[in-house]
This record gives sequence, structure tokens and C-alpha cells, in this order.
Amino acid sequence: MSLHPPSTMAASDACYTVVQELSTVEYPSASELRQSLEKGTDEVKIDTLRKIITSTINGNAQPNLMMPIIQYVLPSRNKQLKKLLHFYWEVCPKYDESGKLKQEMILVVNAIRNDLQHPNEWIRGATLRFLQKIAKDAELLEPLIPTCRSCLEHRHGYVRKNAVFAVYAIYREFEHLIPDAPELMSTFLAAESDSSCKRNAFVFLAHCSMPKAVEYILSIYDSIPSLDESLQMSIIEVIRLDCKEDSSHRARYIRCMFELLNVNSNAVKYEAATTLTTLTQNPAAVKAAASCLISLVVKESDNNVKIIVLDRLDALRSRHGHVLDALIMDVLQILTSADIDVRRKAMSIILSMTTSRNVEDVVLFLKKQLQKTQESEFEKAPEYRQLLIQSIHITAVKFSEVAANVVHALMDFLGDSNNPSALDVVAFVREIVEKFPHLRSAVTTRLTEKLPEIKSGKVFRGVLWILGEYIETVEDIQSFMQETRKVLGEIPILASEQKLLDDANAGDEDEASSPKVETGGRPKVLADGTYATETAYSVTKLEAVRAASKPPLRTLILGGDFFTGAVLASALTKLVLRFDEKANDKPASNALRAECMLIMTSVIRVGQSKFVTVQIDEDSNERIMNCIKTLSELEVEPAVQEIFLTDTKSAFSRMLGAQEKRAAEKREAETSKVAAVQVDDLLTFRQFSKKGVDEAIDFTEDVGRATSGDTHEDFISNLSRISQLTGFSDPIYAEAYVKMHGFDILLDVLLVNQTPNTMQNLCLDFATLGDLKIVERPSVYTLGPHGFQSIKATIKVSSTETGVIFGSILWEGANMAEACVILNDIHIDIMDYIKPAYCNEAQFRSMWTEFEWENRVNVDNPMSDPREYLKHVMKATNMSCLTPEGATSGDCDFLSANMYARSLFGEDALANLSVERTPQGTITGHVRIRSKTQGIALSLGDKITMAQKNNTPLSV
Repeated sequence: MSLHPPSTMAASDACYTVVQELSTVEYPSASELRQSLEKGTDEVKIDTLRKIITSTINGNAQPNLMMPIIQYVLPSRNKQLKKLLHFYWEVCPKYDESGKLKQEMILVVNAIRNDLQHPNEWIRGATLRFLQKIAKDAELLEPLIPTCRSCLEHRHGYVRKNAVFAVYAIYREFEHLIPDAPELMSTFLAAESDSSCKRNAFVFLAHCSMPKAVEYILSIYDSIPSLDESLQMSIIEVIRLDCKEDSSHRARYIRCMFELLNVNSNAVKYEAATTLTTLTQNPAAVKAAASCLISLVVKESDNNVKIIVLDRLDALRSRHGHVLDALIMDVLQILTSADIDVRRKAMSIILSMTTSRNVEDVVLFLKKQLQKTQESEFEKAPEYRQLLIQSIHITAVKFSEVAANVVHALMDFLGDSNNPSALDVVAFVREIVEKFPHLRSAVTTRLTEKLPEIKSGKVFRGVLWILGEYIETVEDIQSFMQETRKVLGEIPILASEQKLLDDANAGDEDEASSPKVETGGRPKVLADGTYATETAYSVTKLEAVRAASKPPLRTLILGGDFFTGAVLASALTKLVLRFDEKANDKPASNALRAECMLIMTSVIRVGQSKFVTVQIDEDSNERIMNCIKTLSELEVEPAVQEIFLTDTKSAFSRMLGAQEKRAAEKREAETSKVAAVQVDDLLTFRQFSKKGVDEAIDFTEDVGRATSGDTHEDFISNLSRISQLTGFSDPIYAEAYVKMHGFDILLDVLLVNQTPNTMQNLCLDFATLGDLKIVERPSVYTLGPHGFQSIKATIKVSSTETGVIFGSILWEGANMAEACVILNDIHIDIMDYIKPAYCNEAQFRSMWTEFEWENRVNVDNPMSDPREYLKHVMKATNMSCLTPEGATSGDCDFLSANMYARSLFGEDALANLSVERTPQGTITGHVRIRSKTQGIALSLGDKITMAQKNNTPLSV
């Protein structure tokens, strides 16, 4: 709560927090309150005074009760009453209508003086704290100055520390009342022994007399490391502020920060390390600060603190990377933390610090951590394992000298039950064999050996593709065929499965007990003596055959995974064609061709039988048949041979090139990001100071940068955000400038009185629809003839959903007649909170499966080019296209693409566009939008629909 000085009271009344009063309780009258104050007990007086304070805060001051309070409550010794009295003196009206201090306040000042001289230290301290709240009333404070100064010499530390801040508050507002306050504090500080009192006095000097604060630091320079934590923090702040100028004590400050890096307080260590890097850019100092930050992360238990310190360490690394590279082994120790978010943050720093000099040590440590994740008691092992595999992948691709060392170690995880980890290994191996041809033979040999350990269909498909593309020697092809026979089992599949079923039936018939009955619709006696019908008996045996233990690839095919069967057929076709090229042995080539065709035919035949859970799909069937047809021809056409042996590998190579190009562009954009400077910006002398001074952190400027950003909105963009709320012919004209600021919407409303009459009690009332919440209600104003009034309102946004702001303006015109104008609606556009983002294919598929809300929008557009329509949708929805450019290039009448975006609230928005060009030249198809919340799916669907109609609503 703050009070205005008497000179401003006439212009505006003091504004206090509004406290809700219980409507069910009848509020007593002034006479009843007076009687309770006069005759009630201390408990009654406490309850009565609470009601009076609440009433005063809510605008009903009741000045007639001030004298009864002085008479009957002021003399009380009850401490709770004294505390409530301080609240009442703070909020009660102290000045009359002419702006002069009320006569009753003389009695109040006298009572406050008595409390400042009270023998009880708690009453003295509480009264001194109360003085800080009324430090804007010079008439009240002036008689209390001598008593307040005398409290600086009180025996109790609680009184002295509050007296320091009371003097500080008075000196800050009215310097003439205590002109010698800095000298007084210096003397007090020299003689003080209590740590909290010393800290308060030092803060006073830091804000009111910087030279004396610096003088005090130099006087206790040698004892700073042994001081209290709070005083050390204040000293660090003063050192930081003093070094904004070219201080002559910089060298001593640097030494002091070095010593503070070794104190026990983690907070002091953090501030000292941060300040040290602003005082000097010396490599030894930067390294010492970084070491301190790393030890803080390792020793601190709070995960939020760990992440904050890691952010600071990352910022330090970005400026002094070459200095910190030697500390990478210390940073690796952070990975022992249990929290996965801390591990991810630390891993990103480790990857950026990895160089050719330390890469082998880093990879060795990561491999040891990877082995530890296989232990059963390891916490969050699957997530951590996936993080380690991805990190080793990035490191091996970046530093080719370690690729051979890690690729074999990672392939041990191909049979991992955690499917994402195994898929990351496949992605890693696939990139390694493409980028490092000298490793292909060893990698494919090891992959072939690992085939029996693989359990997942996705992993099988990735491995089979790699083997089909990169196995090049005749011996390797023969080894692959041997392992394929093991993972497939007996061929043909259908005949062997039928044989198992026949054997099971025959064995049961031999063992069945007598009497046997006929098999035609009558019961059959089973081996255990129970009866069953022929149909149920057959089904039971079929399920038993299905459930029997089988090789992994055979299990997948019988389970309905015919996509893997199609990939197997494609890999076999490539290897047969390559074998035909490499080997001059026609009989061996024909034998291999026949065996591969038998495997493919076997997959199709079993896919159409009763032994699979799901019948084979048309796509897989057609693809396998194309492979059989290719192998059945004695002379394969050159075009077909090129498709199998060259095109898929080159497509993968182009995809890797596109990824590298995108990553390089991202790095270049980050490094070349320069803050825009406007031509009319003021120049400061700090730009011409020495580098060390320029590096000093100005926290005031940092806050300004954080709130306003580096982007300067031009005048035209501001005009586009203005919404007209009323008509030009209305008695009052209103327009609103709407600005998105983080999670808030700031409304700056301009009101213009277009009449020659005064509008009294004018109130602008807003209401909202959607996940919008009005933070504060605008005040009541008086608008003169043809006058202007600017009103600001803040609206909180809690989710990414289209919202509407509406409202009205109420006022009293001539003869106190009420008038009202209804405002136009303001539509808050969801696009202001959705930004384009990028995710990989695995993340997209995972989220697509997980998200439950889907909105399907039918496409019917006169555009003739599907790619142009894709760009049109991306622009309308602020989404980025995840489908590579190479996949959307060329002339085709059909286009399918995935899109992705994220909101400021961390919500994901997915979309799949599937369109085709009709013979009439138009675009038809649909867009499927998925999200975790209904609002995003519906809002994005509406944006696409409106963009198709070229009709957009009033939006901001």
C-alpha cells in the first residue's frame, strides 16, 4: 500500500487493494462500531478494527471513527491491536478536504513517538517498519526523526536493523529531513557487529552513497570471504555496479571474486562466478568461474537450480568455447544426475564442447554410461539410453575418427526391447555406412550377425534396407542368405506350418482315448477325456501352432507385418541383381534367384492363408509381386536394375545432404544474428569504453531487453493492429491498439468525447469469450468536452484458442442521464501464438498416434498446382513443412505432406495434407489436423476454411 503526499491528494485519491466483504454478514452501523470500541474487550476491539480497516480499504473511510479509535484503542497494550492500528494509520484519510493534516493526527504522531521509545523491542521494531510505509508524508515524519535516529543505538539488533531501513526510506523521499544520513550510516556500519544490521546499512550506502559503500568494501577487504552470506551478496552487487564505470579498484575486485568462489554458500558462489566473468575476460578467470558453475551443478540437489546454472554455463561457453574445452570431463560428471532434463541440457553443452582433441575421451565415457543403462536398477534407463545413442550418433558423424569405434558397440542394442533406442541405432548405422564407405564391409557383416537378435519390425526393416543397399561382395551376400534362412525358418512357410498343424492333429488322434466317435457334427473325445466339437478342436490346434516358438522374422510375418516382408523382398531382389553382376557363376546365380523367389512366393501364400492373424494387404502384395516379376525375367531391363541398385541409395544420399544443409543454415543464422540498430537510436558513451567495461552486466538494461526485445515494430505494423470499437457518429469514439506480449494481450484504448458535454463516471467495461481472463478492471473517469482519455487493460491468455473480447462504455451525461455505447468485437487470432517448428519423423508419428483430437477439412480449391496450395496452407496456419523438398519436387498430380507447429504454451499442432489435381484443373482432397487440445484443432481448421474462401474475420 502506498500513500500520496498532501500536494497530490486533491488530484487523485490513494488507491488500495479491494478486500472482499462477506455479503452474508450484516455490516454494523457507525454507532455500533463506536460502542464496540468503547465498551468491548480486546478481542471485540480487534474484530471491530478489522471491519473498520476493510471498510476503509473498500472506500468507506468513516472519518468519525478516528477519534474513538484514538481514545479507546490507542492506549491498549495488546500487541495484535497495535499491529492492526499500524494498518489503520496506513489506510485512514489523514488530510481534510483542503489538504491539511487533520488535528487528530497530532495525537497519532505522539503515540507513534511513544512506541518508538517503548521498552519492548518488538513494538519498537514493528513501529519502525510502519514508518517505512508512511515515508511519503513529511508532516508526519518530521517530529519522529530524532526518536528514529536514537533507535540506531538500541541494544537489540531487531530494532537497529529496522531503524536503518526506516532512515533509508525517509532519506530516499525527503533528503532534507536527514541530510547527514550517509555519514550516520558509515559511522553506524563501522561500530556495528550484527550481520543483518550491517547488511541493511551497507544496502543503504549502496543506493544513496556509492563512494562510501566502496570505501567500506576496501576497509574490510581481507575479511570479505568470512562475512555473512547476505552481506557478501550485497558486496557483489556493489562491485558490479561500481565497475560500470572505469573503477580504479577493478584488480582488487577480481581478486575478491576469486576468493568468493571458494565460500560455502552456493548463492554467493553463483553470483561471484557471474560477476567475475563481467569484470575480466582473462582465460584463467573464465576457467575458474566455469569450474565453480560446474561444481554447483554437481553438488546442488534442486533440478531447477541445476538447469539455471547450466544455462549460465552454456552462455559462458558460447563466448569462451576454446577456454572451456578442457573442462569437458568435469561437465560429463553432470550426466550422473537422476533428472533427464538436466541430462539433456548437459548433453547439449557437452556436444558443443566436443573437439577433435577430446572426442575420444567423451565417446569412451558415453559408452560406459550406455553400458550402465543395461543394469536393472538404473533410473529412467530407456530415456537415458536413447539420449546417449543420439549423442554418440551426432559425435560419430561429426568426428569420423571415432565412428569405427562406436558403431560396433551401438549395434549391440539392435535387439533392445526399447524400440526407440533400437531405431536410433538403425538411423545411426544407416548414416555411418553412407558417409564412411571404408566401414561398410565391417558394418554389414556385423549387422548380418545381429539379425537373429532383432525383435521389432521397424528395426528389421531398417536393417534389411541397409543390407540390401550396402552389401557388395559375393561372400557377404552368401552370409546374408544363411542368416536369412535362420530368421525365416523352414521354407516354404505355408507348407511347414500346415505340416505342424497336421502333426498336431495326428498326434492327438493317436493319443485320444476310446471310445472314439465319428467326426461329422458329433462330439470328439480329446486326450484328457473331455468332449469338444470338431470346429473348436481345429481352432484350438491352429492357435497352438501360431503360438509355438518361431524365428523372429517368421514371427513378424505370421503376425501380419507384411510391410517387413515387402522390404525383405526388395532387399533380396537387390542382392540377387548385385550377385548377378559380381559373380560369373550362372548356376549359383540362378539358384540364388530361385531361392529368393521361393521366399517371396512363400510370404504371399502364407499371407493368404489361415495361419496369419491378418491377411496380406494389397500394397505389400503388389510390391512383392513386382520383385518376383523382376527376378523372373532372364534379362532385367537396365531401367529396372537402376531403380533397384542406384536410385534408392542416391535418394537417401540427397536426404542426408538436405539435412546437413538445413543444419548449416540454422548454425549460420544463429552466428550471424545481429541486433538491429535504428538510425535514430541514441548513442551511449559505453559503446566507446574499454571491452572489459562494456562486458559488465546492466541488469536494468537486461530487463528492458527482455520485455521489449530487439525487434522494433514500425509505424505501419502498429496501425494494422488498431481495431475500431465505435462508429465515427457515436457520442464517444473508441479505438484499441492490441499488442501481444508473451502470454498477455495489452489493450491501449483511446477514447474521444465528440460532444460539447462533460461525461462523468465514464467506465469502460470488457468481457471475454474463450480462454481469456481480464486481469484488472479499468477505473472510472471524467471526460471533458471534446477531451481525450487513454485507458490500458491487460488480458491473460491461458491456452492457444481463438477468443473474443467485447464490451461497452457507460457514462453519465447531462442531467445525470445514463448513456451506453456497445463496442465492436475484437477477435484474438490464434496465429499470434503459433510458430513454425521442426520435429523428426519418429516424433511426428509418435505424436500423431498419441493425440486424440482430429479435425478433417475437405479441400476444394480452384488452384491448379498442389505445391502452391501447400504454401497457401502453410502461410494460413503458420506451420512448417516436414516433408523434404525432394519428395515434393517434380510434376505429379498428387501431393501428400506433413506439417508441424508449436504454440507459445508448448502445445503441438500436427497436420497432414493429401490433395490431388482433378481433370478439371482444381485441387481436391483433405487436410487432417491433430492436437492434444480441441481448441487448436478446431481453430486451425477454421483458418484453413477461411483461407480457402478468401474471407477472414476481424483479427489482431
